[in-house]
Amino acid sequence: MQQSLLSDLDLAALLCSRVCHDVISPVGAITNGLELLEVEDDEAMRVMAMDLVRKSAKQASAKLKFCRIAFGAAGSAGAIIDMGEAGDVAKAFVGEEKIKLDWQVPRENRPKQQVKLLLNMMLIAMGSIPRGGVVKAEAIEGGFTIRATGEGAKIFEKTDQVLKGAAPLEEIDARLIQPYYTKRLAEAAGMPLSLALDGADVVVSAIAEATNPVAVGA
Repeated sequence: MQQSLLSDLDLAALLCSRVCHDVISPVGAITNGLELLEVEDDEAMRVMAMDLVRKSAKQASAKLKFCRIAFGAAGSAGAIIDMGEAGDVAKAFVGEEKIKLDWQVPRENRPKQQVKLLLNMMLIAMGSIPRGGVVKAEAIEGGFTIRATGEGAKIFEKTDQVLKGAAPLEEIDARLIQPYYTKRLAEAAGMPLSLALDGADVVVSAIAEATNPVAVGA
């Protein structure tokens, strides 16, 4: 079934909501830390507040850099992006606390559409292991595959429906806009998506169509 498309205005608005959701937590923590510094005289508390500000500023920067590539223009039309740089940005975004990122993608230049697709595939994989675990990103012949390993790994029905084009447009909100956008990226790159269980793992793959080999060119 061919899914109708969101209007440009709706797509832009929902993606903006998604970006705001990603950065609001560290930005709010920065604000709280600065407010505490203004009223707190205890030196130990001031040190804790400053540590909070530093940590949160680092997180906000990492999230904004990631969102710039994953959702933004990230250069002019036809730009290429270094996959090594994209991996560094992705690792900073993921961090080390709940999910660990195993980035096994060669350092090479790729069209930005493919890089954006890979980063968004990573977000879908991360969402499939709500209790944390390991996300492994690999470049394979003709595309990419991402494997999510963790306790309770699962494919969420709504995400699966969106990726298959089976979700009504009126149900696509700020929570579901990211998988919808990933599907659009995959279609534009000629690299259809698949989302499947492999044992206890969730695997997200995007492989170039045989009729469109140009999609994987560097």
